[in-house]
Amino acid sequence: MSTRVPAWSLAVAAMLSVQLGAAFSTNLFSSVGPAGTSWLRLSMGALIFLAIRRPRLRGVPRHDMLIVLALGVATGLLTTAFLSAVDRIPLGTAVAIEFLGPLGVAVARSHDRRLLVWPALALAGVLLLTEPWRGDIDPIGVGLAALSGACWATYIVLTQQVGDRFSGLGGLSITIPVAACTAALIGVPQAWGHITWQVLAAALGLALLLPVIPFSLELIALRRLTTAAFGTLMALEPALGVAAGVAILGQVPQALQVVGVALVVTAGIGAERNGHRDDDPPAFEPLGTA
Repeated sequence: MSTRVPAWSLAVAAMLSVQLGAAFSTNLFSSVGPAGTSWLRLSMGALIFLAIRRPRLRGVPRHDMLIVLALGVATGLLTTAFLSAVDRIPLGTAVAIEFLGPLGVAVARSHDRRLLVWPALALAGVLLLTEPWRGDIDPIGVGLAALSGACWATYIVLTQQVGDRFSGLGGLSITIPVAACTAALIGVPQAWGHITWQVLAAALGLALLLPVIPFSLELIALRRLTTAAFGTLMALEPALGVAAGVAILGQVPQALQVVGVALVVTAGIGAERNGHRDDDPPAFEPLGTA
């Protein structure tokens, strides 16, 4: 994709696709459960990526293969934990808690202390979005969202490494099938006996919203942004999550949550302006097409 397309716009488009996919995925929860929805969606996504780029594993260095496999496991856990959290708490709240993972990446990778103002501002927005002082949030839902955040932090770091090692979308043709297998551990028992042609068709459509479109865009964006900038830029995700919750699920935010949205949007814009990578990733392609 041309470098004329701003890296931040790729990340925002990916986030919008993720939130739409999450909101629409709730329609399948009653049929196959959140974990079953995650498994079916990732499985359909795996079939799409394999159709686009069938990997040739011969000649892939062992270290690179371990990174790709680890990314696949993290992706499977990320998707399953997040959808399970959305089944218990509002979408915007789940995304806000999940954002603590990318926030941790931003704090850990920011070498200029002046840039820490953006994660701090984002954290303030997250607190306003989650309103932890209210005390009426489902603890299991919060825990699942936090687990998803930890997996998201891992996903950001590993996705940049995969993007630097494999050109194009070759790495995703391995990571997404691995993610589907990971999600299957919980998803298959939930979905078993409830899979119909209608459910499969819905899962195929949802797979385009997540993982196909956003993971591809994020892979490209992380070739051109630092993990610190990308992690804080993800502060926009709670805002999009709240918007999707309002538009699709009827989950209307309160006044403090609207202020929180404004804070995370400001933090995301500030982080992106200071976060382009100085190094050029190697154009190395160990994954061929057969």
